[in-house]
Amino acid sequence: MTSKVALFALLALWGVGTCAALPAVAQEAVTDSQSEHEPAKRTLTNRVWVKADSPDLPGVMRIFLSDGTMVSDSCWETHRLSQWRMTSDTALTWNEDGMDINAEISALTSGELVLKLALGSETVEERYAAATVPYLCPDIPK
Repeated sequence: MTSKVALFALLALWGVGTCAALPAVAQEAVTDSQSEHEPAKRTLTNRVWVKADSPDLPGVMRIFLSDGTMVSDSCWETHRLSQWRMTSDTALTWNEDGMDINAEISALTSGELVLKLALGSETVEERYAAATVPYLCPDIPK
């Protein structure tokens, strides 16, 4: 089932399908192991999040799958699969190139995600919006 969700998410990223302007959300049954940080996790997972505050690098995406896989992609870079997990009701972590990235969820609704990433001594805020289907990467200036 997990590979089907990941395939659906990638197809949604590439704009495959005929749905018009629907939120890109994959539905999967909730299991007992997913219930620890359920309210935030339910809104966060199985949804395609497109970075909203990055006009110079368009199309940055994150997908937090309910099985603990995070898909990171963009219109200009190869996708990445990482492990992620909720560490509290408002915090999560994932591993990127052998380093743990800790993030605090500042805002989370069905249409908006704001993360504060702890990157060394610096805190970086990232804003995301729920992607709509179809989604097509914008042309990148050369």
